[in-house]
Amino acid sequence: MSHVLIDTQALIWFANGSQALSKKARLAIDDSSILQFASAASFWEMAIKIPLGKLSLEAGTLREFTILLTANEIEVLGVTTDDAVGVADLPIFDDHKDPFDRLIAAQCLRHNLTIVSKDASFDRYGVKPIW
Repeated sequence: MSHVLIDTQALIWFANGSQALSKKARLAIDDSSILQFASAASFWEMAIKIPLGKLSLEAGTLREFTILLTANEIEVLGVTTDDAVGVADLPIFDDHKDPFDRLIAAQCLRHNLTIVSKDASFDRYGVKPIW
């Protein structure tokens, strides 16, 4: 069985039923033979952006968003100390310093997960993408 971690933007597009989600990404999320994860870091990122007015969710509140993901059997991958320490092992790129993406990349590497993401930056960290 394959295992994927769905990045924040792909989660939002999935929940919104957006056409921005690629066919390959949607297949990876919908395939019952693939175990899908969402990082707790994604929920932290959304929890910061929503009250700042930088993000709104069509699913309603962040709590309703999490219920939608649970209904779709997307498991939340908690952030551990080892995940956080793994961020320190990643290279720093001048054009990509997003702390949430770096943590998600570290989780993918630590747990041997493929990332469902349009963001090509994950490639530079050595994380295999699906898009």
